[in-house]
Amino acid sequence: MHKAGPGTETLSDLLFRVAEGDQSAFAGLYEQISRRVHGLVVRVVRNHAISAEVVQEVFLMLWVSADRYKAELGSPEAWIFTLAHRRAVDRVRSEQRSVARDAQYAQKEYFVQEPVDERVHHTLMSESVKRCLSSLTDLQAEAIRLAYYGGLTYTEVAEALQVKVPTAKSRIQSGLACLRNAMEADGYGARSR
Repeated sequence: MHKAGPGTETLSDLLFRVAEGDQSAFAGLYEQISRRVHGLVVRVVRNHAISAEVVQEVFLMLWVSADRYKAELGSPEAWIFTLAHRRAVDRVRSEQRSVARDAQYAQKEYFVQEPVDERVHHTLMSESVKRCLSSLTDLQAEAIRLAYYGGLTYTEVAEALQVKVPTAKSRIQSGLACLRNAMEADGYGARSR
């Protein structure tokens, strides 16, 4: 049968006695199989501290549910290793969910949402900028879009528009002056403060 060594009881015998509440049988069961259970758990969990906790949980499960072992369904080792493997996998999944929850909480914790009044203000201001941009000449608007939304330098704007650099600068500056006046008329800018 399932002898661990000379003079020792089989795991089946020990499990049946543990099911009856025999503490010495439980100690014998632990002595015979705890190292192999620990080895299995370490391979799954990959953390010695957590593995020790899982092994304790497995042996607690054995103490509480030894009566569920059915010899006709398989060897005691297979049953114990199945319990240990399932518990180890459950722990790994639990740890992964915990890490994911912590990361999600940390992300929410550091995300500072803009107050509603500021969001409304920014939305209105954005709409005003779009309206004011439409009041510019096509040449001014294109020069400003390239410089400020496209991130181009004066030289790059001049090349894109196929004009000289001073002309590109002039269009950008005159466009900005028009934008400033239009924004102030909409209630934004230096005069509104």
